[in-house]
Amino acid sequence: MIAPKSLLIGPLSASAQGPLYLQIVNALKREVSEGRLPGGTALPSFRGLAEDLLVSVITVKRAYEELEREGIIFRRQGLGTFVADVAADRSREVKTERARELFREGAREAAEAGLSPKAITQLAQSVLREYAEDTVVSGEPKHVRKRA
Repeated sequence: MIAPKSLLIGPLSASAQGPLYLQIVNALKREVSEGRLPGGTALPSFRGLAEDLLVSVITVKRAYEELEREGIIFRRQGLGTFVADVAADRSREVKTERARELFREGAREAAEAGLSPKAITQLAQSVLREYAEDTVVSGEPKHVRKRA
């Protein structure tokens, strides 16, 4: 089992965007999609993670239930909670869909600001160039692992 302190979750904050359980969900999805939690990895118990993150057991339970609904993790009675073998692909799908939503929202905002479709495309390309300059090291983004 992964020790709660070895997970890159937190610190959680009631003042941060989104409820605490979603902060846990997003952090665990990030850990899975970046390869730090491979399929079959045992996760901390509700109580163990709750104590480490200083949140209620109910908050962790809700986060785990959401991850289970999305197919990222699974639970086995008497054995614990584990990362699903297809979790990285599933997490990537969820992140891709979220990125699509954000791009849609950005395009809508730009259009409402009076930008033409061509200007919106140029803006998107400019942002992508900035992102590439800020994150690429040796031809690979710093925070993303290559798929096997």
